[in-house]
Parts: sequence; structure tokens; C-alpha cells
Amino acid sequence: MDARRTIVLVDDLRSFVDGRSAEVAPTSAAGVELLHRYRDGHVDELWLDHDLGGNDTIWPVVEVLERAAFEKRPFYIGVVNVHSCNPGGAAKIAQVLRNWGYRVRIASGSTDVGYLDAPTSDGHRRPA
Repeated sequence: MDARRTIVLVDDLRSFVDGRSAEVAPTSAAGVELLHRYRDGHVDELWLDHDLGGNDTIWPVVEVLERAAFEKRPFYIGVVNVHSCNPGGAAKIAQVLRNWGYRVRIASGSTDVGYLDAPTSDGHRRPA
């Protein structure tokens, strides 16, 4: 991971097409765990997808961000990029996080992230 920039991506199917270094969480539980690792640090970019496969969504991650802001200890995040293809979900995420003072950019359709190819032996998907 690039020591100068901290990028966290919560997405079950996509990754950065330019191969930039990022910590990737494919589930909401993994996203919450990653956020907790950065609790007292800084995340330059947090990329959020809404639908994470099956019944999993980004909402547990959003709730951690909300709770921290409610407790007057928001996470230090440069920008939250919501890149979901679910327009209603993306809008709701942006509305909630902006309400708590986070800087949010709706990045649906962003060419920065792309779909991954076939699953590997561990069941995860890797960039094409």
C-alpha cells in the first residue's frame, strides 16, 4: 500500500482498473473491520458500493461512520466516493453521510473501478 495515500474500497465485484494500491473489503463486515483499523488514522479515499452480494449491503459500514460522527469523533476521510450502480442506494448513502459532515462524491459509472474476472480458487475475484 502506498504510504502517501490510503485508499479503501468496499466492493464485492470491482477493483481499480489502473491497478492503484488499495485495501479492498468484499463484504460489509470486512469494510467495518477495515474502518476500525483506521479509526485513529486518515483515509484519503473511501470507495463504497451499495450492493455487496446476496443480502449484504454497505449499510453496516455507513452506520459505523454515522455513529462515529454522532459521538463527535467522525472518521478522518478525505472523500467518500459512492460508486454504486444502484442510483437510489447511492443517493441515500450520499445524503446520510453528507448530513454527518462527510465529504461525499457520487461516482456512479466511474471509469476508475471495473468488474473483475472469474473467481480464483479462494472464491474471490481478481482484476482482469
